[in-house]
Amino acid sequence: MPINNNQIMNDIKKLVRENLDFNQDLKDEDILSMITELVFDKSSKNYIQAKDKKEMIDAIFNSLRRLDVLQPLLENQHITEIMINGPGDIFIEIEGVVTKADTCFESKEKLEDVIQSIVSKVNRTVNESSPIVDARLTDGSRVSVVLPPIALNGPILTIRKFSSSVLTMDKLVSWGAITEEAAQLLDILVKAKYNIFICGGTGSGKTTMLNVLAQYIPSEERIITIEDSAELQINNICNIAKLETRNSNTEGKGEITIRDLIRASLRMRPERIIVGEVRGAEALDMLQAMNTGHDGSISTGHANSNLDMISRLETMVLCGAVLPLEAIRQQIASGIDIMIHLSRLRDKSRKIMDISEITGYKNGQVLLNPIYAFKEEQSSSPHLVVGSLRATGNKLQNLQKLKMAGYKVEI
Repeated sequence: MPINNNQIMNDIKKLVRENLDFNQDLKDEDILSMITELVFDKSSKNYIQAKDKKEMIDAIFNSLRRLDVLQPLLENQHITEIMINGPGDIFIEIEGVVTKADTCFESKEKLEDVIQSIVSKVNRTVNESSPIVDARLTDGSRVSVVLPPIALNGPILTIRKFSSSVLTMDKLVSWGAITEEAAQLLDILVKAKYNIFICGGTGSGKTTMLNVLAQYIPSEERIITIEDSAELQINNICNIAKLETRNSNTEGKGEITIRDLIRASLRMRPERIIVGEVRGAEALDMLQAMNTGHDGSISTGHANSNLDMISRLETMVLCGAVLPLEAIRQQIASGIDIMIHLSRLRDKSRKIMDISEITGYKNGQVLLNPIYAFKEEQSSSPHLVVGSLRATGNKLQNLQKLKMAGYKVEI
């Protein structure tokens, strides 16, 4: 009676585990060779098509040595995000469209093993007592894990994949995310050391924009990057120090926060400080760094508009310090020069919606001077957004940094 391919695969996995000592420093080639030999031996007794043999060998190898069914999804360059809601539900995003993958983990335990393999490689810990963790893959892909009992439908794993190609401002212009004129403005503002804050919703392209803007930073400067999980791709700077937070150990000790890293960075002679994302009380430390001579700093945060981001920053600061609201707003007004708001629109495209200058603080409010704003055209439809970033007609008011950087033109 013939047996199916799944049964053959399970038999071969069992044989490999029984015949190899995984405590030894085994080479991938040795394990792959044994798997191949066993598959061909089985196929001599149970006919297996050549295509199925290759898929079987890869699947068994990935299960034993890589990240199981996750591996081919990670290797697929078209997939930008992987969302796993328990062992049986895997969803993937390709070109902004989310679909269910035609694969699944064989068990909850196998998914948990894969999760532990991922987090352990970046010295992170996740378990029932500490069920939420952010991590990254070796290629820089962002990983978020939530385990039971918090996750009700099994271990939840979300992976925002690292792009193998370096994005440039020219590509963003070609995609219609920004205009050439606005791109030239940002080029000058970065080089002139304006402090820039990028905001937007989840998946709007904040980290991408930060990476693109960092390409304008002069290569001779010293940069300090601070992140929860390192994912920034800044390759044009030689003198760069990359800092990453650390979770507490099983005894609740040893945690290193973004706030700790910002304070430490001030003693590392930075010319610019780049904070991947501010989410809490570290907002005050970031603002103080911007206000104490570290011009040209860049950071990101979650918000639905530039105005909303200002309110969120106020709330973040209040989470860690008892300060008058007026003092916080003055810190924001004097620390941040430029705010950029990005959005993921209904047709899944990512656009820059607003580039505004913070011009000061007056009558209890942080003042915004919109320089560019996205204008949607009437030819748009529910499935296609037609529009572009357009100049508002307002001029940049704070010209001091431009003059200090040697730029004589008004913007």
